[in-house]
Amino acid sequence: MTGTMIAPAGLAAAAAPPAMARELEGRVAIVTGSTGGIGLGIAEALAARGAAVALNGLGDAEEIAATCRRLGEAHDVPVRYDDADLRQPEAVAALVERTRRAMGQVDILVNNAGIQHVAPLEEFPPEKWDAILALNLSAVFHATRAAIGPMKQRRWGRIVNIASAHGLVASPFKSAYVAAKHGVVGLTKVAALEAAESGVTCNAVCPGYVWTPLVAGQVAQQAAAHGLSEEEVVRKVFLAEQPTRRFATVEEIGATVAFLCSPGAASITGTALPVDGGWTAH
Repeated sequence: MTGTMIAPAGLAAAAAPPAMARELEGRVAIVTGSTGGIGLGIAEALAARGAAVALNGLGDAEEIAATCRRLGEAHDVPVRYDDADLRQPEAVAALVERTRRAMGQVDILVNNAGIQHVAPLEEFPPEKWDAILALNLSAVFHATRAAIGPMKQRRWGRIVNIASAHGLVASPFKSAYVAAKHGVVGLTKVAALEAAESGVTCNAVCPGYVWTPLVAGQVAQQAAAHGLSEEEVVRKVFLAEQPTRRFATVEEIGATVAFLCSPGAASITGTALPVDGGWTAH
């Protein structure tokens, strides 16, 4: 299904945000890991502001096609899906090039794709370390490398890397994820400095826990495994470090990313912006 262009039509998934200024009209955005969850929320927010969007990620082919049609119809923008395997450097570069050929020069790059594995260091499988670093960090480098040069030449571009509160602080048993997200924050700063005079910005967004279908499933699993109510799991496990005691929403993350891509954020670059309910304020 590589490089499939899908014209606007319809399907319901995430609720569409309210009507707003189309300040990204004519811009082309790639959002990785965007067939569901946070990435789809980001794609929705960018499309609502007028950007054409290239989706990338895993999932059922028919559901992805329906999502593309829904986004295109709801926001009157071109929407495209690309099944590039971001663990492969050449596939990341090819994603950027295919998007350029099909939709125009890439103006906005949102590096969101990621995976997780939890285990003590002495038991952490080396193959899991390699896979997490490849997708969560190396793919960010390869996509940025492919996109930033043309952005600098055109003197406009927005790169937003979805890091994590774990890009700023650590937690036990998440060695690969924490290392990768800290690396993403460092790479963000380097890209921002290199592009600082070109009209291109690069920022990292660092969410805490965000309510997604994946997290909902994890809450239910933890509750069953430990004989707790789901409310207890949320309070004692997931949100123990999040002072607001509430999950962020995908709409909030999408709105944050859209702001960083807007003209009003032209002087914001090199930041690692927590959207974590106060977690990293401790």
